[in-house]
Amino acid sequence: MRLRLVLGDQLSFALSSLEDVQPGDDIILMAEVREEATYVRHHKKKIAFLFSAMRHFAEELTAQGHCVDYVRYDCAENTGSLFGEVRRMVAARAVTEVVVTKPGEYRLLHDMEDWGRRLGIPVELREDDRFICSCDDFQAWASGRKSLRLEHFYREMRRRHMILMDHEQPLGGQWNFDHDNRKRAPEDLEVPAPYFAKPDAITEEVLALVSEHFSEHFGDLQPFALAVTRKEALQALDRFVVERLGKFGDYQDAMVQDEAWMFHSHLSFYLNCGLLLPLECVRAAERAYFKGIAPLNSVEGFIRQIVGWREFIRGIYWLSMPDYAEANYLEASRDLPEFYWSGETEMNCLRQCIQETKRNAYAHHIQRLMVIGNFSLLVGLMPKQVSEWYLSVYADAYEWVELPNVMGMILFADGGLFASKPYAASGAYINRMSNYCDDCCYSPTAKSGESACPFNYLYWDFLAQNEGKLRGNPRVSMVYRSWDKMDAARKEEVRRDSRRFLAQLDTKHA
Repeated sequence: MRLRLVLGDQLSFALSSLEDVQPGDDIILMAEVREEATYVRHHKKKIAFLFSAMRHFAEELTAQGHCVDYVRYDCAENTGSLFGEVRRMVAARAVTEVVVTKPGEYRLLHDMEDWGRRLGIPVELREDDRFICSCDDFQAWASGRKSLRLEHFYREMRRRHMILMDHEQPLGGQWNFDHDNRKRAPEDLEVPAPYFAKPDAITEEVLALVSEHFSEHFGDLQPFALAVTRKEALQALDRFVVERLGKFGDYQDAMVQDEAWMFHSHLSFYLNCGLLLPLECVRAAERAYFKGIAPLNSVEGFIRQIVGWREFIRGIYWLSMPDYAEANYLEASRDLPEFYWSGETEMNCLRQCIQETKRNAYAHHIQRLMVIGNFSLLVGLMPKQVSEWYLSVYADAYEWVELPNVMGMILFADGGLFASKPYAASGAYINRMSNYCDDCCYSPTAKSGESACPFNYLYWDFLAQNEGKLRGNPRVSMVYRSWDKMDAARKEEVRRDSRRFLAQLDTKHA
């Protein structure tokens, strides 16, 4: 008898560990375990989402005639770990082999590689072929390259899978429309309501469980409206294509107060747990372009997030672990401020993004990178603490996607393995791409003093503090020339304002 273990982010009927499952001979094991729910203090909504999606997936497998052993979190026999549940099942059912698709986190894969010895039976670890680029293919692509850049990888994926291609050339004559996708949202912009699913009895039961057992975790549990079945996830995809994709390109970098969802797809919840597959999302967007539903800049921008960025980041993760998790190129050492959990800060942009994260277990990529991430970079927060925070608070976060984004894109902690420069910006960027500054006590145009936006002086202080490691970077050399031209009095203002702000930040943390 073979045991097929299905993890909470593997909710796909196309899963490699299920491709040859025999309904009469095999057992499918799914388990809600404390170890996975608490190794970081995951957002309450994330736990509820995954537990409910897992229970619905188990019901669908059972309806197809499979033998499913589902262990609930509050089951008295639950050992609290995946290995404990596998070992318990092996002993109870005389299992002779365990089959599992490789997990998306190094710590878990490293543990699983020793399961065969500990169990005394074969454990087959299969490749996760739900991605369009295997880890071996990525390693082959990366081998011998002086630099790893998304754009080169993205073009290769487009060619390989014939996505938005006219024979050997990209549709529209260019690969990337990113330059066209940086519009500020006008005041009269109408944003459609996001797709919301109504909780059923299974979800309501899970919500009660999470409320009882995870009350100390970060985030708001209610209202809960995430899709928890493949049918609902497909409906979310359809709604995005029809209602949001058309304006996604223009406004994908825009931020508007009290508009958490904007024109983003919000499909990462479902892609990263397996309810949706990447190529089906890509082909849906392609069809929208050919039918005239959405313009090319929007469709290309959305597709680049999936076949470009998502696949690229996963490749970086498996290429670089486990040492990657310890990266700290800029030697950042400041503790995470308390307001990252409460949202209680006078900086309105941070307050908006953190409070929306608390409510929704979601923030779009510019909020994550250029507001929360930018602040984390400029004040020198410790990479491990920042990484754990991002992994904890977002319902679409798994280490394979979160860690490279934080270490490489947000904090430049890997020294530029794939990012060509640190993504640092002053308050002018946030003012240009959002209306957050309108309701902030700080001024984005003031350069110094207590009324100035802290991003303005922290930006220059960051460059000054890290000059030894960053001045030689060709993409920031021009900025350092501007720093060199500042007079001594202006530089002293930067240092003074930064010391004052950082001292207050440290005191509030303490």
